[in-house]
Amino acid sequence: MDYVILFGALAFLIAFAYRGFSVVIFAPLAALLAVLLTNPIAALPAFSTIFMPKVALFFELYFPVFLCGALFGKLMEMSGFAAAIADIVIRRLGTERAVLAAVLLCAILTYGGVPLFVVVFTAYPFAAALFRQGGVPKRLIPACVVLGAFSFTMDTLPGSPQIQNIIPTSFFGTTTWAAPALGVIATVLELAGGVAYLEWRRRCLRAEGYGDSAQESVPIELPRPVKPLVAVTPLFVVALVNWGVMLMIQSSVGATLNASLPGVAAPMSVNVGKSMAIWSVEAGLMASIAFVLLAGSGAIKGRLVEGLRQAVGAALLAVANAASEFGFGAVIAALPGFILIKDSIEQMPGGALVKTALSITVLSGITGSASGGLSIALGSLGDAFAHAAQAAHIPMEVLHRVASMASGGLDTLPHSAGVITLLVVCGLTHRQAYRDIFAITLLKTVAVFVVIALYHLTGIV
Repeated sequence: MDYVILFGALAFLIAFAYRGFSVVIFAPLAALLAVLLTNPIAALPAFSTIFMPKVALFFELYFPVFLCGALFGKLMEMSGFAAAIADIVIRRLGTERAVLAAVLLCAILTYGGVPLFVVVFTAYPFAAALFRQGGVPKRLIPACVVLGAFSFTMDTLPGSPQIQNIIPTSFFGTTTWAAPALGVIATVLELAGGVAYLEWRRRCLRAEGYGDSAQESVPIELPRPVKPLVAVTPLFVVALVNWGVMLMIQSSVGATLNASLPGVAAPMSVNVGKSMAIWSVEAGLMASIAFVLLAGSGAIKGRLVEGLRQAVGAALLAVANAASEFGFGAVIAALPGFILIKDSIEQMPGGALVKTALSITVLSGITGSASGGLSIALGSLGDAFAHAAQAAHIPMEVLHRVASMASGGLDTLPHSAGVITLLVVCGLTHRQAYRDIFAITLLKTVAVFVVIALYHLTGIV
């Protein structure tokens, strides 16, 4: 019965999300129904002590980044910079390579350290302009973003600064550059396979064109000619300021930052390690926003008030969706069915790498979060995975790469906060775009087991 409740809640949320209903409403409803069926008296306490604190924590940590990302993306569109970049790419690669261009943009931003949800806001205006000019269906944009940002640059390519590649380091004593050869091979597999699929879909949907843009959340226009160097500069500003601020904090601030204000009784204390990445990203985005406001002031003037209003609305909706999913995952993780699944995975037969991949993939799928599933799996089973790998003489670097890659497989199921945020930003529904997202999801999941097979066959690390 515990399994029925768990998967029933998951199916309930997926069904309503797929039909276009807001997860802000149905994520807490699905979580509370699951608790109600498990222990009726615990429903309201679970809402007050698990769901809402997690929602509030998500807002506390990420709303400024969501807001800065939305503002940056909107200003890139209003200034004409996004459309100018699209023009540059079309002239260099041709309209036949619009899909590859969109994927590579997302990959550059993600591997450069820009958080995934910020990449969504930043890449969409660019991709929309590129796809409109190239006559590529708009509904392929989310799959392009998933391939470029949510796959190989997130957890497969060695050295990725994304959290999914960082979490295993504290459990296995590795670095983010673990298993470089396996990571590069898997990256080529994912990129080549994903682009081939999306190009095939583009050809199949050629007659559809860009699609109806009457409800375009970000109308794409090129108000006036923009110099290519000026148009691409904001992308470099994000990465460079992000990296520079992070280095400055590392060199000048200790593990804890303490400060005081006259109106605060106790000194304020912040864990720098946990906040540094967010602070540096916010600094990079704000610097880029300032650059766009100055360099594109002529095109933005007169439309700034309305543009800011739209950006704030998009940021609020996106962060509310993601926060609700975060709360849902926390409640689900407290259910007996979830605990049974963790225990079953720990006891199942199979090699260390296969067991690690399956457990993290399943938990990431259930929670709808790569980092959430990875944290839960390694927090409860990490030592067991490490001991099993050591007994089989498997290097910790290989275990790291498999664990990291596995987190980014089924995390993009329909109820995923990342997928929902992406669809909201693109102004699309699951019915319109999820088929292609799921194809990339399957490719990413299969790639994990290809890497495992490759290691066992060749011993390459």
